[in-house]
Amino acid sequence: MRRLKNNTRKGNGLNAVMSFETAWFIAQTLAKGAVVTLEITVLAALLALPLGFAVALLRVSPWRVTRLLSTVYVEFLRGTSALVQLFYLFFVFPPLFGVVLSPMETGVIGLGVNFSAYASEIIRSALINIDRGQRDAVLALDFPPMEAFRRVLLPQVMPLMLPPLGILLIELLKSTSLVYTITLMDLTFAGHNIITSVGYQTTTWTVVLLCYFMLAWPLSRMVKRYERHLTRHRTARGQA
Repeated sequence: MRRLKNNTRKGNGLNAVMSFETAWFIAQTLAKGAVVTLEITVLAALLALPLGFAVALLRVSPWRVTRLLSTVYVEFLRGTSALVQLFYLFFVFPPLFGVVLSPMETGVIGLGVNFSAYASEIIRSALINIDRGQRDAVLALDFPPMEAFRRVLLPQVMPLMLPPLGILLIELLKSTSLVYTITLMDLTFAGHNIITSVGYQTTTWTVVLLCYFMLAWPLSRMVKRYERHLTRHRTARGQA
């Protein structure tokens, strides 16, 4: 560690020579941070999507109370800072409710709940765009609600909501950098630790930026490819 500390003074310039030991330390630290970033993204998405579906269904329900409560849920989460929500879970919950969450649990729950509000709006928009006759036909056939949703409504809303949900997933990936503030060793925290240990500020933050881009780029390409496929499919159906 002393050798790494000594590199701090040498690592401030762009032309500073980086030793193999320092480069290996940087690579290992960023790799561990990238793994944590991906873990938070996947786990938070697994929480946000089903929760978003549930809230969206409540928002289009015929009961006024459920519509009101789900609307308050969405507007509150979208109208308050995600960073403050994380702070609330991490610092306020333990003394107030006696519930102690680890940094990982806080990050997953906080981001998952926050992004469920945005996901619910995407899903709700897709649901209300379904032709009214389709819903009336389902009611006339006396389908059970869950079966009607799974077999009739869901296949129609999936093409409408998948592209914006894919974009939301990319935003979730980038928002994982907020967990740095609750001491979770994500990619951003890893970059800060590298600078504290060995310097190379310009190089480190440049590599961190590229890491986020490399994590997000495949998702972006998948969304664009699906949008092109959907456009071709709609064009073919229109010409048929």
